[in-house]
Amino acid sequence: MINEQKCAVIGCGFVGASIAYTYAESGLFSEMVLIDANRKKAEGEALDIAHGLPFLAPMKLYAGDYPDLADARLIVIAAGAGQKPGETRLDLLARNLKIFDSIIDSIVAYNREAILLVVTNPVDLLTYHTLRRSGYPASRVIGSGTVLDSARLKYLMGEKMHVDPRNVHAFIIGEHGDSELPVFSSANVSGIDLPDYCRLAGMENWEETLYAMFREVRDSAYKIIEGKGATYYAIAQAVMRITRSIMRNEHSVLPVSTLVEGHYCTTDICLGVPSVVGENGVERVLDLPLNEEESRAFCESAAKLRATLEETYAQFV
Repeated sequence: MINEQKCAVIGCGFVGASIAYTYAESGLFSEMVLIDANRKKAEGEALDIAHGLPFLAPMKLYAGDYPDLADARLIVIAAGAGQKPGETRLDLLARNLKIFDSIIDSIVAYNREAILLVVTNPVDLLTYHTLRRSGYPASRVIGSGTVLDSARLKYLMGEKMHVDPRNVHAFIIGEHGDSELPVFSSANVSGIDLPDYCRLAGMENWEETLYAMFREVRDSAYKIIEGKGATYYAIAQAVMRITRSIMRNEHSVLPVSTLVEGHYCTTDICLGVPSVVGENGVERVLDLPLNEEESRAFCESAAKLRATLEETYAQFV
């Protein structure tokens, strides 16, 4: 029987450990198990986080192994090779596919009812691989997608426009990577169309400024990795946002990576698209209105992911 308040985090590197810490702070779960190929690493992270529990909500927190997943409601996969300086997320695929095969098979051996939340890069292709190899329904295999990218864009827009970024409504969609794209045509600030708000804010050459911000978002991971070796705090918050919508059945619209079947211009691929997320995972994909240029860029992003997947599968699967 599934424990509705139990989660698991597989992979206790910078990202996995940050997610586990964020989960402990959230109070959403009463039980959490950490799993890592290096058992001592999982034990150390579990103990370190557990020492802070007297300041937080009660939780059973421990390092474990795959049999401990049997009753988990939510399983986060954050294991795999990390992105090196100068390396694209897609470059990681071949290395992480083999790691994922073992992880997915071990999950399925003990649990077929959980929601799987994939965070490891390249997240879109690993979400697709997890879906196909696990046999789980598409609604219950979710990638972190472009939730973080969209948050980065909102942060920069809020800074430039001198407005709370929570009042900025804009998506980045497509690949969580170099081919992603912003959807400025339907963006707004608290219901005010983006062009109108930019004029009210006195922004000159606002279109050029917005696309400069997008390029900064697209390349921000490279800058952070160059500076500190990895990105992990903000992605932990993005995963927490997805998790909150699942655990509280919020029906929030988030650009998670999910299976796209007949939406926009593509089919049979996972990538970041606005989706309604609730207690059963992805409830439906929304068809966000795109202008001609955005539609073209989205199709190119999907085609790039498909080509990379097919090339890598031919070699390694």
